Amino acid sequence: MQPFAQIERLERAEVLDRPAAVIRSTVQRLLSDRRVKDALHGVWLGHPLHAALVHVTLGSFLSASMIDMVGGKQRYSSGLIATGLVLTPPTVAAGWTDWSASHPDQQRVGLVHAATNGLAITCYVGALRRRARGRRGRLLSLAGAAVSGMGAALGGHLAYHLSLGANHADRVRDLVPPGWQPLAALADLPDGTPVRRAAGEVPVFVLRRGQEVTVLADRCPHLAGPLSGGEVVGADGDARVVCPWHGSEFRLDDGCVVHGPAIAAVPRFEARVVNGTLEARIVASAGAPTA
Repeated sequence: MQPFAQIERLERAEVLDRPAAVIRSTVQRLLSDRRVKDALHGVWLGHPLHAALVHVTLGSFLSASMIDMVGGKQRYSSGLIATGLVLTPPTVAAGWTDWSASHPDQQRVGLVHAATNGLAITCYVGALRRRARGRRGRLLSLAGAAVSGMGAALGGHLAYHLSLGANHADRVRDLVPPGWQPLAALADLPDGTPVRRAAGEVPVFVLRRGQEVTVLADRCPHLAGPLSGGEVVGADGDARVVCPWHGSEFRLDDGCVVHGPAIAAVPRFEARVVNGTLEARIVASAGAPTA
């Protein structure tokens, strides 16, 4: 049996769904300000904020434990533990924000991940408290490292096995055939209503507004939701499509993120009409169309 098979069992542990629903409701209520929510997702960074913070937070804790394990100077270890604890609140806040907009299997593993990390933090707090009383707190520091390692394994499973935080539209540019691809007769496209068509075998979002046509990948970068099933809001240069799954918003003009949980842009296509047929070709990430 593979070492991570037990983690995969957590994905199917429906007993976790009830506490997950309560916590999710609480987190979403606390995140009523969308600006705060976007900031914690990392929309401003173009990268999941939790992933960026956790490297420093976890690195501080584990480095402290390594110093304690080899008998290094306690003030260095204590300083690193204190650094990890200072960074814990924003790291936790960003993590719960991402978790609240995830699939049920991700949320089940995420709950255990959070509980494990909570236990590790308790160990490190206990180590500092013992040191404040003149004791070493070494065993608690080492216990914190062991539990943190388990929490990190769960976090890695979420990121790499369940793809939480990954860009689910990144490979579209590799899968679309090169050059112009026929999508549909322009006259057959409804006016003002997004539809799904295909560029080769890749689904694309198509929206005709009069003679103007927008073509994007029909795949939300957050968790691959179908954008063609979403609502179009705003007007002119502020027109956006809202993902029907978790509410990410993308500008129609360029596919860029307006609101998370997505933190990456939707791949966009250049469009033209030839003899009444709409054609499209993928636009490279730098902004220029591919050959």
